[in-house]
Amino acid sequence: MAFELIEFLEPAPAPGEPFRGTIETKLGEFDSEQDAVEAGRRAWKAAREQPSADVRWWIVRVPGEQLARWIADAASPTEQVLDLTTNTLVALG
Repeated sequence: MAFELIEFLEPAPAPGEPFRGTIETKLGEFDSEQDAVEAGRRAWKAAREQPSADVRWWIVRVPGEQLARWIADAASPTEQVLDLTTNTLVALG
């Protein structure tokens, strides 16, 4: 089974400009979930070190699936996973 790392970016509009939408970018496909999450952590941590008004988040999923196996948001220091029994996000660590 393969896993993909996806980045979602919502560029901050300049004053008076309309919201331009969300840009979805596949950052890579990995043989293991662990490798995909590690790559996601590197992208997430690098983005958190740069000041930005953009909204940005990353997920790891099986290609074609709608549920994420791992989620991180540039505005938050917390990694999350989805608990499928309760359909709620659960913080890791």
